[in-house]
Amino acid sequence: MQQFTAIIIGSGFGGQAAAVNLRRIGIDDFLILERRPWMGGTWSQNSYPGAAVDVQSPLYSLSFEPYPWSQMFAEQDELVEYTNHVLAKYRLREQTRLNANVTKVQWDEAGQLWQVSLEGGDTLLAKYLINASGPLSTPVIPNFKGRDTFQGKTFHTNAWDHAYQHAGKRVAIIGSGASAAQVIPAIAPDVKQLHVFQRTPHWVLPRPDRKFTPFQRTLLKSKLLYKLLRTAIYWGLESRVVGFKYSKTMLKLVAQREAEHHIKKQIADPKLRAAVTPDYTIGCKRIILSSTLYPALCRPNVKLHPKDDGIAEINERGILTAKGEQIDLDCIVYSTGYDATDGVISYPVIGKGGKSVQDFWAEFPRAYLGTTMPGFPNLFVVTGPNTGIGHTSAIFVIEAQMEYIRRAIAITQQQGAKAIEVKAESEADYTAMIHREMKQTVWQSGGCHSWYQSKSGHVIAMFPGFSFTFRQMAKAFKPGHHRFS
Repeated sequence: MQQFTAIIIGSGFGGQAAAVNLRRIGIDDFLILERRPWMGGTWSQNSYPGAAVDVQSPLYSLSFEPYPWSQMFAEQDELVEYTNHVLAKYRLREQTRLNANVTKVQWDEAGQLWQVSLEGGDTLLAKYLINASGPLSTPVIPNFKGRDTFQGKTFHTNAWDHAYQHAGKRVAIIGSGASAAQVIPAIAPDVKQLHVFQRTPHWVLPRPDRKFTPFQRTLLKSKLLYKLLRTAIYWGLESRVVGFKYSKTMLKLVAQREAEHHIKKQIADPKLRAAVTPDYTIGCKRIILSSTLYPALCRPNVKLHPKDDGIAEINERGILTAKGEQIDLDCIVYSTGYDATDGVISYPVIGKGGKSVQDFWAEFPRAYLGTTMPGFPNLFVVTGPNTGIGHTSAIFVIEAQMEYIRRAIAITQQQGAKAIEVKAESEADYTAMIHREMKQTVWQSGGCHSWYQSKSGHVIAMFPGFSFTFRQMAKAFKPGHHRFS
């Protein structure tokens, strides 16, 4: 069996950041495992029409790798270009194994190593294991009655079928979240009919996008100017936490009022206005940035089906609605999200004493700094429980986690230890603090149920505070919270 100092599972931005940070502490003996036949994670996988980032590109990028973006909010093809640029510059393809689907990982207590089992029968060994598979990698399709009987085309936005020609077809989109809000305006002008099935409306704010001029793109190549722009964007976004956690009144007076004005400005029909207006505090669910969604919903070939006119069943011809209307379709697109909380790790993870992560997470997913757990030595989870930051760049948080992971591994190596493990009491104290603080946030008390919450009702996807607070905690490595062996 091949043995490595570290194995990284996933080749998206989390895996890329992990690889670069391992090299910074002198670990070159690592392997990246990617289950797909290509590298790049979310933005290589999600190629649906209209796909684009909803955080300003200069901030939604790796801090050590500035890039001359063409616009403030990069579209999917440019994000893939950036990803390929990073992979090439840091020679990460050379240390990646594609089509490597992990089926199980297990801690070998005698050898103090992780055994990584792959589909096909191969097993690899590693001292350190970094899971960077990401929370938005396992799509979910609800089990609608009759789902498998439909005779037309079906796919999830996560696996858009570009060979299918949707122009002139009768199409339904099930879901109305972030992905649907991008797909709807992109395909509405081309399809014959578009039926949008909305379970719960989202608050939508205008998208403040802009193209960068050639001169501005040249300026973005300057590391100093890039850093200044990142900093300005960062603090502008960070101010939102005041509303999300400390002042729901401010949220309603500022952000929610702007969202309500956005509806009134773009939708004339009072019935449609009412259907897209949420009944919960803005921020409780993910806020959508779009200046094109509402105009698309107003098109004569587009019909919005709110919850009371939802899906009774799917049949061979299409969808039967709750109001008894039969809608004949050529294609059904599922924009129904991901298993981003309870299913953040999609394969079995067996730690000390045969205990699995799934057992440890039986009540709800939890981890010290959202990264590591007692009973699972040398295991680090990128974008783990309560690392999500709804107001800023996920990459900022990934790099914050790297501060902790890099220090933990470096200290273990310096001490000549075989393993590092967070103490149970340290993880318990941290988790208690997280959910105590969460009670104050709009995500817990904003009057909605969102994908931020696990089946238990705990908010698992989000960190209950400022992102710089999380980064400070990650940088302040505390040896006393760990045991070395």
